[in-house]
Amino acid sequence: MTAPLLSVTGLNVDYRTGRRRSFRALTDINIEIAPGETLGLVGESGSGKTTLGRAVLGLAPVSAGSIQFAGNEIGQPSPAQRRKLSRDLQVVFQDPYTSLNPAMRVGDILAEPLRAQGVSRAQARDRVAGLLGEVNLPADAADRFASEFSGGQRQRVAIARALAIQPRLIVCDEPVSALDLTTQARVLDLFAEIQDRTGVAYLFVSHDLAVIRAISHRVAVMYRGAIVEQGPTERVTEHPTHPYTQTLLAASPVPDPERQRERRLARLALAASA
Repeated sequence: MTAPLLSVTGLNVDYRTGRRRSFRALTDINIEIAPGETLGLVGESGSGKTTLGRAVLGLAPVSAGSIQFAGNEIGQPSPAQRRKLSRDLQVVFQDPYTSLNPAMRVGDILAEPLRAQGVSRAQARDRVAGLLGEVNLPADAADRFASEFSGGQRQRVAIARALAIQPRLIVCDEPVSALDLTTQARVLDLFAEIQDRTGVAYLFVSHDLAVIRAISHRVAVMYRGAIVEQGPTERVTEHPTHPYTQTLLAASPVPDPERQRERRLARLALAASA
């Protein structure tokens, strides 16, 4: 059996709200992600999805529990350990309009993490050309500013930046929620193509169960800072056992009008019994 790339065990995250008060954002979180696997993390706004992603990236305070990456504890990384981890752990944010520096050309945006790792200017230039090809952008995109591109193209630039130093895991924090449905589908296809080609793993965060279903091998459902259900995507999305997952499924749009009507009625029944 392959050892997990990421293993989170008994994780609690508390935020201080005063001298003697704190707010518990995450309670007893347990997840694993294998190399080359996508774990979809789904839940409503405020459920703790983004906080879990931040904890994995070393950006949220770990109060208890363990976060291990490739067998090494990273729950409370030192500055030196965080710099080292940046090569293996990357992130794609929700909003491509604000996650890219508008004052930099795309080529410089993609070369920046490479140069920080000591890659020569010539090698960085060649790598940038390859990255643009990987995300299906033209070579001359390197000479243009991010503001010249559409939302979908900007998100492709953000994905290319995350791929620049060949990470082993990418935290994808609502990376398609700001895009229209057609562009969402194209970007999700791109994520899948990249995973097939490189073997990168994803922690894919979304409030949209339809998106999670399209991209994930396994699903973890979050509600009020805890994981209430997890398992293979087909099982969780077709035969959910927790009432909250059932509510999410009933609210998830489907292209078949009859199935959509059935789900609407199921959602109303769940609301009436709550």
